[in-house]
Amino acid sequence: MRKLILIIISILFTMLSFQSIHAENSDTTIVLKFDMKEEVAPALWRKTQKAFDEAKNVNADLIIIHMNTYGGMVVSADSIRTKILNSDIPVYVFVDNNAASAGALISIACNKIYMRPGANIGAATVVNQTGEQMPDKYQSYMRSTMRATAEAHGKDTIINGTDTTFKWYRDPAIAEAMVDPDMYVKGVSDTGKVVTFTTSEAIKYGFCEGEVKSIQEILEKEKISNAVIKEYKPTTLEKIMGLLVNPMFHGLLIMVIFGGIYFELQTPGIGFPLGAAILAAILYFAPLYLEGIAENWEIALFIVGIILIGVEIFAIPGFGVAGISGIIATVVGLSLAMVDNFDFELDGSGLFFTVLFKSLVLVLGSMFLSFIASIYISKRLFASSYIGSKITLTKSQTTSEGYIAVDSSKKSLVGRIGLTESLLHPSGTVIIDDQAYDAKAEYGFIEKNEKIKVTRFETSQLYVIKTTEVEANSTIEEPKN
Repeated sequence: MRKLILIIISILFTMLSFQSIHAENSDTTIVLKFDMKEEVAPALWRKTQKAFDEAKNVNADLIIIHMNTYGGMVVSADSIRTKILNSDIPVYVFVDNNAASAGALISIACNKIYMRPGANIGAATVVNQTGEQMPDKYQSYMRSTMRATAEAHGKDTIINGTDTTFKWYRDPAIAEAMVDPDMYVKGVSDTGKVVTFTTSEAIKYGFCEGEVKSIQEILEKEKISNAVIKEYKPTTLEKIMGLLVNPMFHGLLIMVIFGGIYFELQTPGIGFPLGAAILAAILYFAPLYLEGIAENWEIALFIVGIILIGVEIFAIPGFGVAGISGIIATVVGLSLAMVDNFDFELDGSGLFFTVLFKSLVLVLGSMFLSFIASIYISKRLFASSYIGSKITLTKSQTTSEGYIAVDSSKKSLVGRIGLTESLLHPSGTVIIDDQAYDAKAEYGFIEKNEKIKVTRFETSQLYVIKTTEVEANSTIEEPKN
C-alpha cells in the first residue's frame, strides 16, 4: 500500500513539473532574427527561404528582419515580399539606415516597420544597372506591386452617420508615389518627385510603427518580455556560394578555365591543367545554376563550344568553322550564364544588352589576361622560380666538352621516302628503311599508313609531307650547312 501511494505521489509530482515547464515555455517568445544587409539578389532570396524554414523549425513566434540595403533586383524582391505576405509567422523589419528601392517593397510587406533615427525608406523607381530610369512598362509593374503590397495590410472602416469611409493602414497611393514621380499625393508629395521618407515622416504617414535604436527596443515597444532571440546565420556553404557568384571571382575562374586549356594543349596526355580547367568550370556554373541565374541551355552551349574547339584541334587540319564556332559558343555561354533570365523585349530600353555587354567584357577581358599570363608563365616563371629551377635544365653542355646539339646522322634522311606508322597530329612516328623515327607534319595532319617524304631536319626534328608516287620519284636537295 505504501508503495502504491509513493507511485501515485511521484506521478502527480511529475505531472505538476511538466505543467510548470509548459507554463514557463508558454511565456517565452521565440524571435528569429536575420540580416538583409546586402544587395537584393537571388542569393538574398535563397537566404530568406532558409531563414523562414529555420523559423518554422524552432517554432518561432516572430521574425525580425534587420535591414540595411539600397535595393537590387525586382524579381528577387517580389519573391521575398510574397514570402513575407504569405507567412503564418508575423514578420517585423528594423530599418537600420536604408530601405531603398527593392528594400522599401520588402519593408512594406512586413507586418510592422521600425526605423532607426536618421533612416529612410522609399525611392522605389525601377532603374537599370547604369542608374537610368526604365521605361513605363517596368514602372507600371512596380507601381501595382507597391500598391498591392500596401493594400494587403488592410484598412479601417469609419462610419460617420450615413457616410462610410475607409482608412488604409498603409496608404497605397503613397506606396505608389515611391515609384512614380508623376504621382501626386496631397500633403505628401509634389509631382516630379519620388517619395522617400525619413523616420519621422514614415511614422507620420503610417509607414513606420516607431523609432528605435535596436531590436531590443522593438521588443520593449511590443511589450514582449522573456524573449529568446535566435539569429539565423548562413552556413559555410552559403557563404562560399556568395563568394562564387561575385563577378571578380568569375573573372578568376574564367582565367583558370582558358589557362588550363592552353597549358593542356602544350603538354602531351591529360594532366593537371585540364583538371584545373574542369574544376573552374564547375565552380563557375554550379552557383549560378543553383541561384537560378544560369539555365541548362547556357551550360550546354559552353560544353558544345569546348567540344567544337577540341574537334578542330585534334581532328580537323587547320583552323576553320568548327574552331571559330566553338570559341563563339564558349564565350556566349559564359556571358549569358551571368545574365539573369528575366523577361525582356526589344523595346529600346537596352537593359538586356547593357547587362550582356558587361558580361562579354568580363569574359573577353579574362580570356585575354589568361592567355597573356599563360604565355608569361610558360616562358618565364618556371625558368626563374625556385620550383622551376628544380624541374628545368640549367647546366650548359658545350662542344668543347664533347657534346653535340643534334644527332647529325638524321640529316641523311632528308629526301627519303617512308610510311607513317601512326597518325601525324601533327607529330607522330614514321618508318624509313624499316627504322622508326619521330616526325612532324609540315602542315595539316597525315593519316596512318600514308607515304611521306622527309623535307628537312631542324632542331632535332624530322619534318615530312604526304607524297604521291610521282612525288616519291623526285628528290629534294639536302640543305647545305
